[in-house]
Amino acid sequence: MNPSNWETYLVTQESVSSGRPTLEIVADAIAGGVDVVQLREKETDARRRYELGLELRELTAEAGVDLIVNDRVDVARAIDADGVHVGQSDLPVSVARDLLGPDTIVGCSTSTVEQAREAAADSADYLGVGTIYGTTSKDVAEEKDGVGPERVAEITDAVSIPVVGIGGVTAENAASVVEAGASGVAVISEITTAEDPQTATETLVEAVETTKAVDDEGSEE
Repeated sequence: MNPSNWETYLVTQESVSSGRPTLEIVADAIAGGVDVVQLREKETDARRRYELGLELRELTAEAGVDLIVNDRVDVARAIDADGVHVGQSDLPVSVARDLLGPDTIVGCSTSTVEQAREAAADSADYLGVGTIYGTTSKDVAEEKDGVGPERVAEITDAVSIPVVGIGGVTAENAASVVEAGASGVAVISEITTAEDPQTATETLVEAVETTKAVDDEGSEE
């Protein structure tokens, strides 16, 4: 799938899943209509991520859902993932691209217009912008925490590649992120900590799709 078509993006983190395995959360999210899954699991070693990645690859491939690996280019290659997502302290986008080839999706985390322009120039396929509303799921520097939908608007005006907003995004506030120009939203807690991850995913999907439909109607008038 082209990242410009991603509307809902799940980032996995078993440590906040109330004891439920990541595979179960992802299966529920897929049933709820999620478009892409990122294997994050920062607290686990490479071997565990690889083993979990193989299981997720089978699950996502069968469902036609894209699988992205956070940070680890080697794991992404080993499990034949659809792509990798790198941060500002990881391998540069250009190096990940050289290692994985032109057909693999490479995404990059950004919080400023300058970072976004650099990632786009280095051939990133999409950007993860945030944190939008602040987050408790990730360790984020204060100056990058809670940049708001306004930053999404600034970045989408500055680059031509798709942008996904992340950080404190919920079904209740996702509309503001999409209205600011994001093609979709990425979440951890909204799905992972939900009592019913499938329903939580369905609600998030509906919020994004409804906002996009309204925006499309407005642009046609």
